[in-house]
Amino acid sequence: MELSLSTEARWTKAKDFLLIVIMGVLAGCGLIYQYILAHYAGRVLGSLETAIYTMIGLMIVSMGAGAFFARYVRHPFNGFVWLEIAIAAVGASAILLISTAIAITSVFPQWLSITFSLPADLLPNGGVIAKLHNLSRNLPFVIGCILGFLIGMEIPLIASVRQRIYKKNLVNNVGTLYGADYIGAGVGAAIWVAVMLPLNIGDVALITAGVNVFAGALFLATFWKEFTRPMLLLFAHGIVVMLLILMFVLGAPWVEKMGQLLYQDQVVYTQSTRYQQITVTERHLKGLSHPVYNFYINGRLQFSSNDEVIYHEMLVVPALIGSARTDNVLIIGGGDGLALRRVLEFSPKHVTLIDLDEELIDLFSRGGSKDIPPHIRDVLTDLNHDAFADDRVSVVIGDAFIEVENLVASGHHFDTIIVDLPDPSHPDLNKLYSTYFYNQLSHLLSADGVLVSQSTSPYHSKEAFVSIGKTLKAAGFGRVEQYHTNVPSFGEWGWSLAMKIDIPMSVRIERTPHLWEQSAQWLTKDLLLSSFQFSKSFFDDENTININELGSHRIYQYHQASWVGREGLLNEPNN
Repeated sequence: MELSLSTEARWTKAKDFLLIVIMGVLAGCGLIYQYILAHYAGRVLGSLETAIYTMIGLMIVSMGAGAFFARYVRHPFNGFVWLEIAIAAVGASAILLISTAIAITSVFPQWLSITFSLPADLLPNGGVIAKLHNLSRNLPFVIGCILGFLIGMEIPLIASVRQRIYKKNLVNNVGTLYGADYIGAGVGAAIWVAVMLPLNIGDVALITAGVNVFAGALFLATFWKEFTRPMLLLFAHGIVVMLLILMFVLGAPWVEKMGQLLYQDQVVYTQSTRYQQITVTERHLKGLSHPVYNFYINGRLQFSSNDEVIYHEMLVVPALIGSARTDNVLIIGGGDGLALRRVLEFSPKHVTLIDLDEELIDLFSRGGSKDIPPHIRDVLTDLNHDAFADDRVSVVIGDAFIEVENLVASGHHFDTIIVDLPDPSHPDLNKLYSTYFYNQLSHLLSADGVLVSQSTSPYHSKEAFVSIGKTLKAAGFGRVEQYHTNVPSFGEWGWSLAMKIDIPMSVRIERTPHLWEQSAQWLTKDLLLSSFQFSKSFFDDENTININELGSHRIYQYHQASWVGREGLLNEPNN
């Protein structure tokens, strides 16, 4: 009798240990679902940081609601298994549903226009169509709330199950489960970063859903006698497994096709790197011998092959002709190599380029990863003239904030510094527009050199544009000048020049031999000089605009207020 009791006790503890492990695994799955939905929502909606924070916040609140609702589940054993089946079904199909809904509602107006031969200015985009479009773009958050609600029920149900197998109230029941939950969530975050980020996001969702199904099946097998209708639950598991297999085979091509509908042109290449979603599109225009290629990161246009020369000549040329020498040049960002291409035309002795995403550089390098289709690589390397193959170029892979500090510590100096970073549309990017970062760059810049930074749009985001100029001045530069021009793909765009010596840029341009004009495809001296002119009242409210200190997030806030607040949450720029 004592032996039997001892065996039963050990078996109870074994089952309890299994429950705790299952709880930890499911916590990791729950966190991965949050990341999947937040990441995907940010990519397809074009408002990455807003989507991520909104999604995580909504899911956490929904999890709380689910935890309260769990008390109404009368049979925790049955309830838990049905719960895992539901989580797997919703989680696995989420990306398919979202991509389909957004793609169909996005192209529906064009379909109506083609069907009924409507002119472009009568493209239907209001009323019911607008409501459907808005609903589809809010679908990620709706699914996030549903999934969060279901996930929130897991801990209370497991807690009830533990008390039933022990046949008593457990003193540390909640603490034990929350401990497993926190540890599991931490492991899930590590798996997401280390393993899942580069994978197809639909496949990640299916893998995670598969873990939920396995956990439910293992629970069912362990506590088989506790269920009222175990065969029905087993059958439900089989149905979900078949659906997962079907989605694994057909899901990725379907999501890719739906994603292509979000772009006006034919998608010829897409890739998920550890840091971003890369997309290349192709458009054939009448009268042009070569197709037009557009390059997107997270759904935002980075350049178009038919007018990128305007942006990059405006970025590179003023800084180089303003510098006393161009022997040693530093480029921060610019992983597409297009700014590098123009720099190399000035015959520098050495160029150092810092970029975070090695896979992006591989895409634009002829000797990069073999996984990139050869014809795509040829197109992109032709655009940058295979700049990364030049012996004068050194590429540093890493966070620009850290790498610049390392360069300062090692005593490096550069004649010209070119900052070609994305807009400050994320808090993490804000630090690269701060007085601290600009001051670090000033330590790297030669006394008679020039620094240039892309500075967003002076038309759409005036406060952010002006703040960048003021921040450069506050960082210790003797002279700061800003300029702008129209880039057809982006609209009105602006840049900022910073110099240690207080010599006007107009003087620097006039004193420089204009041999650079011979190699320029678009820019002329007169055009460049005129770009420093702004409207009469443009800087009237300059004193009301704050500089961006490290940690203040001023430029990020200005950028968000302009692009998101004025243009609408989901209508950010494509740069």
